[in-house]
Amino acid sequence: MAEQDTGTGCPAGKQQQPAFTWEVRANDRSYHRQCKKKSLFCLSKRKYSGNAIRTAKYNLLTFLPLNLYEQFHRMANVYFVFVILLQTFPEISTLPWYTLLFPLSCLLIIRGLRDLIDDIGRHRSDRKINSRPCEILDGKSFRWQKWRDICVGDIVRLRKDSVVPADLLLLCSSEPSSLCYVETADIDGETNLKFRQALLVTHQELGSEESMAAFDGRVLCEEPSSRMLSFSGALRWRGRRHALDSGRILLRGCRVRNTALCHGLVLYAGIDSKIMRNSGKIKQKKTKLDHLMDRLVIVIFLLLLVTSLGLAVASGFWARTFQEKHSYLAALYKHTSPVQQAFLNFWGFTILLSVIIPMSMYITFEFIYLVNSCFINWDLEMYYGAKDMPAEARSTSLSDQLGQIEYIFSDKTGTLTQNIMSFKKCCVNGTIYGAGTGQENKQPPGPWLAGGEHKVDVCDVTLLEAAQRDSDPVLREFLRLLALCHTVMVEDRGDQLVYQAASPDEEALVLAARSLGYVFLARTEDSITIRELGRTRTYEVLAMLDFNSDRKRMSVLVRDPQGTIRLYTKGADTVILERLRSRGPSETLTETALDRFAEETLRTLCVASREVSEAEFRAWSRRHREATVLLQDRAQELDRLYEEMEQNLQLLGATAIEDKLQDGVPETIQLLKLGNIKVWVLTGDKQETAMNIGYACRLLTDDMEILEEKEVSEILQAYWESNNNLSGRGDTPCSHRPSQERPEALCHKRAIIISGDFLDKILHTGEVLKEKKGWPWRWLCCDGAKASQDQGGLVEKAFVDLATSCQAVICCRVTPKQKALIVQLVKKHKKVVTLAIGDGANDVNMIKTADIGVGISGLEGLQAVQCSDYALAQFSFLQRLLLVHGRWNYLRICKFLRYFLYKTFAGLLAQVWFAFHSGFTAQPLYEGWFLALYNIFYTAYPVLSVGLLEQDVSAKKSLEFPELYMVGQQDELFNYRVFGVTLLHGVGTSLISFYITLWAFEDHVGTKAVGDYESFSVTVALSALLSVLVEIVLDTQYWTVLSFLMLTASLLFFCLFSFLTQSIDAFRIAPAIFRFPDACWNALTDPYVLLVVLLSLVVNTIPSLAVRAFRAVLGRATPQQKIHLKAKRDPEPSVELRSHVPRGSFHRRSSYAFSHQEGYAGLITRGDSLRARATHGTSPGPLPAQGTLAVSSLRCPSV
Repeated sequence: MAEQDTGTGCPAGKQQQPAFTWEVRANDRSYHRQCKKKSLFCLSKRKYSGNAIRTAKYNLLTFLPLNLYEQFHRMANVYFVFVILLQTFPEISTLPWYTLLFPLSCLLIIRGLRDLIDDIGRHRSDRKINSRPCEILDGKSFRWQKWRDICVGDIVRLRKDSVVPADLLLLCSSEPSSLCYVETADIDGETNLKFRQALLVTHQELGSEESMAAFDGRVLCEEPSSRMLSFSGALRWRGRRHALDSGRILLRGCRVRNTALCHGLVLYAGIDSKIMRNSGKIKQKKTKLDHLMDRLVIVIFLLLLVTSLGLAVASGFWARTFQEKHSYLAALYKHTSPVQQAFLNFWGFTILLSVIIPMSMYITFEFIYLVNSCFINWDLEMYYGAKDMPAEARSTSLSDQLGQIEYIFSDKTGTLTQNIMSFKKCCVNGTIYGAGTGQENKQPPGPWLAGGEHKVDVCDVTLLEAAQRDSDPVLREFLRLLALCHTVMVEDRGDQLVYQAASPDEEALVLAARSLGYVFLARTEDSITIRELGRTRTYEVLAMLDFNSDRKRMSVLVRDPQGTIRLYTKGADTVILERLRSRGPSETLTETALDRFAEETLRTLCVASREVSEAEFRAWSRRHREATVLLQDRAQELDRLYEEMEQNLQLLGATAIEDKLQDGVPETIQLLKLGNIKVWVLTGDKQETAMNIGYACRLLTDDMEILEEKEVSEILQAYWESNNNLSGRGDTPCSHRPSQERPEALCHKRAIIISGDFLDKILHTGEVLKEKKGWPWRWLCCDGAKASQDQGGLVEKAFVDLATSCQAVICCRVTPKQKALIVQLVKKHKKVVTLAIGDGANDVNMIKTADIGVGISGLEGLQAVQCSDYALAQFSFLQRLLLVHGRWNYLRICKFLRYFLYKTFAGLLAQVWFAFHSGFTAQPLYEGWFLALYNIFYTAYPVLSVGLLEQDVSAKKSLEFPELYMVGQQDELFNYRVFGVTLLHGVGTSLISFYITLWAFEDHVGTKAVGDYESFSVTVALSALLSVLVEIVLDTQYWTVLSFLMLTASLLFFCLFSFLTQSIDAFRIAPAIFRFPDACWNALTDPYVLLVVLLSLVVNTIPSLAVRAFRAVLGRATPQQKIHLKAKRDPEPSVELRSHVPRGSFHRRSSYAFSHQEGYAGLITRGDSLRARATHGTSPGPLPAQGTLAVSSLRCPSV
């Protein structure tokens, strides 16, 4: 029997390093299947997951129990089951138990079907993904199988444009040096290509299917984690160890581009892959009103029990007094006692008053949610015609919470921006060209473009004419630099040239040069060919000085056809300007232009050049060759040589590139800010890119103070020191009172910009410390752990307090899990309603964590949409979703709740007052049919019309005055105070309706001797019903034809059903069921009874009218009126897309330093990215040998 590793349960091999506990053996499925790991209760399960994913919540076995478990987390459902159980006892039952079970079953079925439909959609999505085809090495050949058949250790073959099915170690590809180009748009939204490269040993040795089948390498690496940007491990093969990093890994969800074939070894499959580790779990989302109603159900139930108990005790005393006074009736009470009567009456009153929490309210709830969701789906203002994409409410139970959002967490790429760069302006030799001169986009490019090359609009016709004249040597050098100084790859497809760049900025610059007559045609490892105004010229590439984030620039050293050596440099202005030979008028004008470009939120960079003598180059080249072969400090030595060469430059000019925002983004953010909604941007991009977009979309403004990581650390450190006694030892007074220097005391004109690494540092592990509230932890947690937890909570709270006190927060370089962490922190410490919006797989966890998740249907597929609650095509539609639909839905639901509870209290609490006059016998006041139909037909429709159609202001006014949105954030329309007022109002209405009728019937009978119990019941019922309807009429602000019809229908239904259920014929057929024969006809045909009803109605209505008149007399304006007055006094200025950044501040934004990826220059100069002419455009064959270089155009990553 093989020896087992005690830690992993796997067959023991060579001793593993402590950090690398994940072992993958190529082509060895049996090993991975028998490996186990410990699970719950000392059980074990397979260590290596299969590649099938499951994002659905239920299956055939778990749906019913799990869904019922979730539904009975609602206190109302528990309450209804309790009432049904009481109805099963004949001694206290007032209605057959099945009459209550039926509506409860309907409610559970409606909600269950809704959850089932949502989950079926997840199952279909999972099935579609798991059934994608792929090629898996089976034996000695590759066979087409499904994604779900992939196992850890398998070797898979991927073709161009295919999606990577699991996290793979790249073994080899059809490209030179086994490069593989991938697009990560589905993961992080970036459409520019990234390259991955296989190890040299696997590139050379695994060139055929036979060699792959014989491959028996072992990969020792880290356990599956959520860290998308990092990987560490080692490949052991043939007695040698080869280090692995993230540059060798293809992540699940990437798309292979420009690579005919590539092969990879599966390291992490299914739920162990990095993107799935960042996806999070499906969470059941409940609105604030849901949580409030759960608590109110408990309050109402307690009031019901107290009332029933009081009435039951009173019934016991009344029974004893009655028996003492009427001893001749003792035989009737021989088998019972007052205590027993009180006990039975307690349960009888409990059942009788149980309708105070009506089941019909929750059924109507579901209908209102559904229709309001349809209104969102049908809104043409949120329809995006370019993609034929309407808004979609994927969840039907969260619409009211759209009106209570306080924080929005947004992705950047694909959500705020289009990830499209366009060349907008430039400054050449002090002259500014571009939009704003009145000559932009007036005519097509000149005749030098070949027929197959697409025409591109130029930014300024004046610039085009100057380029055509070719009389300005500075402009010539400027355009030549744009065509030469880059790492763009080109593919000649015969009819067109296709460019693909490491960054969209570079592509924009090369396209701009092409539109002005300087066309990049081809390159080899030591030459670049361009067409200059129709003349083809080839430049010898002597060296490429690569970009990195510290240098913030790149350079190319070339020899032109005349033999002159020139250095062309482009980069951030902060590094270029300090390396100039001299400062003159042209440089001053360029700096002024840079300020102007920065004010317009354009991405700027400077371009410069100089001539290099032959002697200088030879000396520098010799030292450069020596530095490239150093074993130690090679990078530092190369940077020093680059710095030496990039001196005494002559400034040619500056470029300005626009990172195109989605339509309406600045205006939307401005409106959301006016509605007291804070927008945080959480992105995986670099800080400079995030800041630039922050200014462009008006999230950051010129009057804000930017807090970066150093300032944030100082503030948090000061807060920590003033609250350093959290262990409860009482060493300092600070332990008993909060610090006076709280982070939220900061000025509100501040913004925070931090990185994911900094977030990990200030939160220690980057994980929210879970609150250990369960009973085992109370005994198992030691004091030290408790103190550590409290300290971690203080750091979290201090950071959240600081961040929420600022007007804007931008978090860059954050992982998907960190995005969810930030949302979770704000929810935990601020108890606010959050919304997350994104469009990629890296936003899924954030969308699931937020109270409301919105998916953008963008370039990144549908991962975010499939996990979202609402799907939109554009970020700008968010303003209408929240400020119009969200606010309306919150208003409607709150009014619906308020009036449904009011009408229930007003109509049914008369049962309590009747008990005082019926010997506390729990005898119903109303006919059973009235109780059954009151909440279904008599009063439901006007309240339903309020829940569906109510508006306080129009959609136009809602967007014009976004301050109206704050009503929902402050829970003004429904809270404990509103519930208390509603309860008192309902109690008052029931008292007036009952006692006015009782007073009128006490000493007088009508002309038709109407003074019986049935007529009294009908009169009280009609008084309460009309009072409720008039109250709803008074408070309805938006009247439609449907509103009038529903109000009329209520009265008609009352008349119809009353006469039907109280007719003589019905009584003759079933006297036990229809107990009020002709009661309604006798009562309502008596003028005296009608006057009593009218009196009750007037008395009930007077308080509401008095309150409205009192407010009008005192001049107490409603919040809406106040906002309208304020808007008239201080009109809001229109949104202006400018950011006034002072010259010399750190806000200077350089486009090139933002999105370029380090390493492409090395690929070009080594020839790794070049493809032999023989293989260009042909079908994939055997992998090329190492170092096969050819004079041809670069193999272009085409999309």
